[in-house]
Amino acid sequence: MRFSDLLDRTEAKELTQEAASEVLGISVRTFQRWAERYEAEGDDGLVDRRLGRRSPRRAPEEELERMLALYRDKYADFTVKHFHEQMQKRHDYVLGYTVTKLALHAAGLVRKAPKRSAHRKKRPRRPLRGMLLHQDGSRHVWIEGLPARDLIVTMDDATSEIYSMVLVEEEGTASTFQALREVIGEHGLFCALYTDRGSHYFLTPKAGEKVSKTQQTQVGRALSHLGIEHIAAYSPQARGRSERVFGTLQDRLPKELRLAGITTVEAANAWLKAHYIPGHNAAFAIKPEQEGTAFVADRHEAWREALCVIEERTVANDNTVAWNGRRLQLPQSRLRPHFVKAVVRLHEYPDGTVSVFLGPHRLAMFSANGQQISPDALQPGGVLGAVKDKPWRARKRASLTAPARAAVEKARVGTEKRASSRTKKLTHRAKTATTAVA
Repeated sequence: MRFSDLLDRTEAKELTQEAASEVLGISVRTFQRWAERYEAEGDDGLVDRRLGRRSPRRAPEEELERMLALYRDKYADFTVKHFHEQMQKRHDYVLGYTVTKLALHAAGLVRKAPKRSAHRKKRPRRPLRGMLLHQDGSRHVWIEGLPARDLIVTMDDATSEIYSMVLVEEEGTASTFQALREVIGEHGLFCALYTDRGSHYFLTPKAGEKVSKTQQTQVGRALSHLGIEHIAAYSPQARGRSERVFGTLQDRLPKELRLAGITTVEAANAWLKAHYIPGHNAAFAIKPEQEGTAFVADRHEAWREALCVIEERTVANDNTVAWNGRRLQLPQSRLRPHFVKAVVRLHEYPDGTVSVFLGPHRLAMFSANGQQISPDALQPGGVLGAVKDKPWRARKRASLTAPARAAVEKARVGTEKRASSRTKKLTHRAKTATTAVA
């Protein structure tokens, strides 16, 4: 009735076809087609001709029923997107995501998501890979049947690529070093690391205030040694990217581990590295703003001696060093007659072995139970390059203490022939005698 009234007004020149089309919310061409059908068929010409006709591209009912049955029986706790990915991956499913979602809505198996509210603007990403990495942990029941554990994730700010995922008993210095070893060993040194203010990351003199700029944890010391800036986050919102990643992981990862039949932490860590990380990055990583990378190769592998627990000890009167309730016996060395009262550095590595250093020199290496591994005090690679480049004799003299040098000089008297081109300095008495003879 409304169309016929507007058609009459356009024929009476009271309205233009453009104005009538705008009132009906249709295009001028549609208004003209409707006018032609109305004149030819009357009211029947205005009936929607799509009613009662099935689209030739409609999804097969059998495939939809198969999909709905699989969702009810096996994937009832999956999100629609995750479910659609698993259907394509495991069940040769070819229907699109939108068709799947609408069918699940129509069957009452999935509720429509509420409309999202506006949120604040995200911080711009760094333009290059390796400029800023995020590291964070989340405690959750990742493996069904096992207690909650911490998942340590290290990801790139520029692309949201995950470089390392490690399941550990509890987040701390050891887990941080393990993740950093994986990243640096595979990709190289990066520019900055963004973390929360956990006690293994930073020392905070007063709760709730800023972190200390002068006192460092083991992690802070290692990053400073490698030239990596350490940035502290002061709110969960500041760590928005890692928080959103953990939201995805807490929903997806336990289900993926269940489907893969993973029941132990060791198997989970191997599976994460070999299978889950590549698949996650393929689905969620984005292209960086600029091509190239900010990662730098560590050709001398300084990270191996930096990413470990380092502490100083004073050598006891019996040339032993106390470490974790054990006494480590230092062997004899050409560096000095003894090491009593000397301040040495102990490096504890992930496997529990310990090296004892005096300056750049590795004095000895011990197993986790305190047994000496390397009796030779000066091993290849135990002295820094700057010392290695010196001649052997200069290096030996530079390493000896004053009493030791005196003993060596005494032993050398009369044993080395002076070069013919060199002359001894004459004493005053010798000079006088020579003059008298002349």
